[in-house]
Amino acid sequence: MKFGYTIIYVPAVDASLRFFETAFGLRRRMLHASGTYGELETGDTTLAFADHALGKMHFPDGHVAASESVQPLGMEIALVTDDVGLAHARALAAGATELAAPQQQPWGQSVSYVRCPDGTLVELCTPVAAG
Repeated sequence: MKFGYTIIYVPAVDASLRFFETAFGLRRRMLHASGTYGELETGDTTLAFADHALGKMHFPDGHVAASESVQPLGMEIALVTDDVGLAHARALAAGATELAAPQQQPWGQSVSYVRCPDGTLVELCTPVAAG
């Protein structure tokens, strides 16, 4: 078994794809003709977005929409970068909300947190040192 992809349910797939392209420099892999599903190029593991309508189809009893939650959900997407400060500023300029400014962690990693307009919680971090 291997981890294949993460799907985030959002109000508008194209808007989330555009935000991630602008804020984080990720490239769009595809947007389905229906506009209800799309993917980004992120390496071996795919980051995808699906419309809440698809979520309703898959989960007839409902699901928690990150975009409607006052607080971020208890899960995050972590994007690794060599320059957290620059990535953080770029995300804010694209419309993200700051949850935690960049700071150095005791184990040597630089980390910040932003919340995307669609409610997704993103950790921006430097690589963890091998050790």
